[in-house]
Amino acid sequence: MAKERRVVITGCGVATPFGIGVESLWDGLIGGKSGIRKIEAYDPGGFESVLGAEVPEFKTRDYIPKNYRKSVKVMARDIELAVACAYEAVKDASLVTKCIIDRGESEGPVTICPTRFGANIGAGLICADIQELAGSLQTSGNHDTLEFDFKQWGQEGMTTLTPLWLLKFLPNMLGCHVTIVHDAQAPSNTITCGEASSHLAIGEGYRTIARGAADVCICGGAESKMNPMSAMRQQVMGRIVSGHDDTPESACKPFSSDTDGMVSGEGGGLLILEELESAKARGARIYCEVAGFGAATKITSWHEPDPSGRAISLAIKNALADADATPDQVDLLCGMGTGICGYDSSELAGIQTAFGDRKNIPAMANKGSVGMGGAGCGSIDLTATAMAMHHNTIPPSKNAQSNQTDGLLQFAENDPIDARIDMAVSHAYSLSGAQTAAVVLRRYEA
Repeated sequence: MAKERRVVITGCGVATPFGIGVESLWDGLIGGKSGIRKIEAYDPGGFESVLGAEVPEFKTRDYIPKNYRKSVKVMARDIELAVACAYEAVKDASLVTKCIIDRGESEGPVTICPTRFGANIGAGLICADIQELAGSLQTSGNHDTLEFDFKQWGQEGMTTLTPLWLLKFLPNMLGCHVTIVHDAQAPSNTITCGEASSHLAIGEGYRTIARGAADVCICGGAESKMNPMSAMRQQVMGRIVSGHDDTPESACKPFSSDTDGMVSGEGGGLLILEELESAKARGARIYCEVAGFGAATKITSWHEPDPSGRAISLAIKNALADADATPDQVDLLCGMGTGICGYDSSELAGIQTAFGDRKNIPAMANKGSVGMGGAGCGSIDLTATAMAMHHNTIPPSKNAQSNQTDGLLQFAENDPIDARIDMAVSHAYSLSGAQTAAVVLRRYEA
């Protein structure tokens, strides 16, 4: 695709186990901290692990105008995370949107025309509040046969729920609330492709701006896996870590031969992607440039990794080709590193194929610190990658050891490493699905 318009990142907003805001994420990674601890969102007793990576409690009302606070009643946790990330991203980019004006933080005018402001937000399978749903289900069963009665559900069970109940759990509601609050009227989309959602959303936003359909896009993803239904699903699939309840800091070991599984988490991030001339015109700080995007699909299995990692290699190759770059030019690779043995082996195979004979690729793997946050984990990785470029520093990758990758990847294992990063690649793939995506970031040069 001929890229007549260059796209840069001017703002980052994240919600991670380290807190809300890009500073908390960067401080946590640089300090080699762990956001993994015992789950507080629900009683994890009875599961193979009691560990999770939860975002510390926050008040959603702090991220929306006063006249919008009633809408919090129809926001699931995933939506609240997205709303907080959006506000942080807009503030970080020094944009003045409808939300900023309505909150009294600026007298205006808005710094981006609403009809040129788009959104692409990745979302996951939003879990219904079990306690809220339990009462309705209890009235809908035959207590003698213990069978669910759909007729009873329609007549009585549903009547105990608020008429707007369903609006809390539709995946597109993340984007709906964000675009309403900030008055983003340009093309928008919701992408639900598991852990690849954020990369795909950012890739779509990048192309939307490059082809001239918008000047600014707020892109990324958010999701909470901190619920019993999600935990049971991952446990049945054999992906959840076990045996580390007393040692949470070492629970998730990306790319390790003795890894015990992944740690579920929550969070996400939204980035402000902006057309270069728009950013320059308003004197915006530019973190880096989005130089390329690529995607691929595996066809071997929807729920098992492909040992060859072919889709991963194709996504990386496609992204590098889109950026008119070669593997030798990559100064940093941000991998998934789930901590699930089969998936990590597949990923390493895909990386090796994409990079050919190259060894000791400077790398970063963040899941040992922030867990697996579903649709939001990719945007956290991309934010961390952009920050590494901005600060010329590769943060430590908690519990990741270079010698476990047969010389393919070189992690900062204990302390940050000073490094000039002119080009970086971040990739992601869905655990239950077939989507894979990669994004190339380049140091901005006029």
